[in-house]
Amino acid sequence: MQKLTALIPVGNEIHNIEGVIDSVNFADEILVVDSYSIDGTFEKAQELATRVLRRDYHYSASQKNWAIPQAEHEWILLVDADERVTPELKNEIQGILNDPPLDIMAFWIGRNNHFMGERVYYSGWRNDKVIRLFKRDFCKYEDKHVHAEIIVKGQVGKLKEKFYHNTYITFDKYIEKMNRYAWWQAKDYDKKTGVLTPYHFVIKPFWGFFKHYVVQSGFRDGVVGFTIGYIQAYVIFMRYVKLWLLRRNRE
Repeated sequence: MQKLTALIPVGNEIHNIEGVIDSVNFADEILVVDSYSIDGTFEKAQELATRVLRRDYHYSASQKNWAIPQAEHEWILLVDADERVTPELKNEIQGILNDPPLDIMAFWIGRNNHFMGERVYYSGWRNDKVIRLFKRDFCKYEDKHVHAEIIVKGQVGKLKEKFYHNTYITFDKYIEKMNRYAWWQAKDYDKKTGVLTPYHFVIKPFWGFFKHYVVQSGFRDGVVGFTIGYIQAYVIFMRYVKLWLLRRNRE
């Protein structure tokens, strides 16, 4: 069987660190990259992981691209702190590593998402997937502040089993996180967005809500689906407000 490094980027994740490390305990190396946590995450990771490195956090893709070459083993399973490897996913990964296909350098892994204590079946999250099992020397993240995906030199397969994913702590914490995302998105959108107009501040947020709640059947997720649609509209609106502020501050 090919050896595996489980790579876990963290920052102030004391509520998640034990659970995520326990879910990857089958890996030959558990490498935690901590962005100078102040809540005890670093100390707890030192107790449980094979290695713990520290680096200032700039944005997700930057942190992960720095961390990937630090892995001891060629095959990497990258797991965010709010994700868990289920027993079924573990078995599938071990089966891949027991006889890895020569032409595939990475694998998509789906995610079963949970929000506000409920499983989300629709709302645009139904087919959520990420590239997380990959060969170290053939993959890196695109240089984006938000929602960067891995660029793979080679073919990409897909696993049948999925991560358990619960990004929600409290509503206030989630809104705080979305505000950070809106700021990072503003930086990504700066070069590709022309003059800001009511289209950006009104039409695009409305479409964000309509797409998630109606087109992608968020109404079938009840209050959770409505909340996701509302937050999506809010993030789009704040993205362009922050982009307007960014450009004004440069003048």
